[in-house]
Amino acid sequence: MINHANNKQQTPRIYVACLAAYNNGKLHGTWIDCDQDAEDIWAEIEQMLKTSPEPDAEEWAIHDYESWQGISIDESTHPEKIAELTELLEKYGTAFAKYYEYHGDDASVEDFQEHYVGEYESKEDFVYAQWEESGQLKQLKDSGISESYINWEAIARDWFIDSYYAIEASYQEVYVFRC
Repeated sequence: MINHANNKQQTPRIYVACLAAYNNGKLHGTWIDCDQDAEDIWAEIEQMLKTSPEPDAEEWAIHDYESWQGISIDESTHPEKIAELTELLEKYGTAFAKYYEYHGDDASVEDFQEHYVGEYESKEDFVYAQWEESGQLKQLKDSGISESYINWEAIARDWFIDSYYAIEASYQEVYVFRC
């Protein structure tokens, strides 16, 4: 099993633009760090709107975002959702980002916590770790059977038919979840 120290990435940010200015051919907006409460994100949006070159600017949209580890941010995503997603990324790192990317808006923290098993180099590495943890490898060795006789790929294929699924993050990095 891979053991990373929380996969700390850069702070997720959004670029919020004033739509009144945008619709009049002017660029006016601000980058907002999202590692804050929704109220603080709202306050930064309101401050940006107050300084708009267009009078009485009220509407805004997210025109860009960065450091979301694969999560797509819509132009109308509310600050409450932005703050929640940022908190979850800080707590669970890339594993949650991949889970959210896979399941979309249906992904909940409760489902993630219930189904997440861990990060491994491969499905086969996961199976090996489970056998080792359960004592099955020791039982084989005690019986005089070498683990080299075990077809880890075949066992992984069987386990991942209906009991588990994996989301590949990169070469030798998969996140395993219970079905």
